[in-house]
Amino acid sequence: MFVLFIVLIIAAAVMYFVARGGDRRGLKLGALGALMAGLFAGISSCVHIVSAYEVGVPVTFGKVGAPMTPGVNVTSPFTNVTTFSTRPVDLNLSDKDVVEVRSSQGGVMYVELTVKWAVTPAKSVELYRLAGSESAIQQRLVFPDSREIIRNVFARHTSEEGYSSAREKINAEIGDLIKERLAPRGIDVTTVNLRNVKPSDRLQDQIDRKIQQQQATERATEAARTAKAEAERRRIEAEGIARANKILNDSLTDKVLTNQCIDAYKEAAAKHPVYAVPCGGSSGNPLIVDGTKN
Repeated sequence: MFVLFIVLIIAAAVMYFVARGGDRRGLKLGALGALMAGLFAGISSCVHIVSAYEVGVPVTFGKVGAPMTPGVNVTSPFTNVTTFSTRPVDLNLSDKDVVEVRSSQGGVMYVELTVKWAVTPAKSVELYRLAGSESAIQQRLVFPDSREIIRNVFARHTSEEGYSSAREKINAEIGDLIKERLAPRGIDVTTVNLRNVKPSDRLQDQIDRKIQQQQATERATEAARTAKAEAERRRIEAEGIARANKILNDSLTDKVLTNQCIDAYKEAAAKHPVYAVPCGGSSGNPLIVDGTKN
């Protein structure tokens, strides 16, 4: 824009001096128009507008200036302004950028993750010196650091924890470490989302075999528990029968048997003509005989 200002001023001066040599009203008007356009170009070259949700980094003859806030900023015509968005930007580690990790047991898994990050306005100058542009910040800082941290965190956990039982814990660890790594550089990490963890084919085979072994062990354990419970039931039943027999045996004294014998004789005599050996005969028990039968 400043070059255009110079060109227009020169053109206006030339047309003006040419018009002075004669009555050339058109050239004079052309000179006036070029002068006004040149002045507009000159003013524009000294003004830079930073959009909302952006921060500008001015560079004049290789010297980096203070960050420029959104709005109209007056600069030198020789100043070049690089802008950074302060809105969160998504870094998607998926498809060709999926992260291959290894667990503490050596199992290979493939991790898909999204990192939302934004430039901290107060650190925009440092980021400009480190990277130079917004895309370079993502490729040189956020991308490699995130991949390194993901691999380090998964290496501290088992395969099972990585793809199932400790997903939330691992996601929190990765988020905390990425924020801690990038914050001093002026990168504000707002969200880290562990979207998917897929075991490799070899690891998936190992998982399937382990599940089958666990199921077989559970079935064997259940069978052993059932057999033990059945044996315990039979033992308790046998002990109960033995105690009942002992109680019955202890209660059958001679007096009890004699009383039962007398009662039986009375009942039989009331119904049929019988004769009986008195209770306590030679066998020790009464013998009751039905006289109606041979």
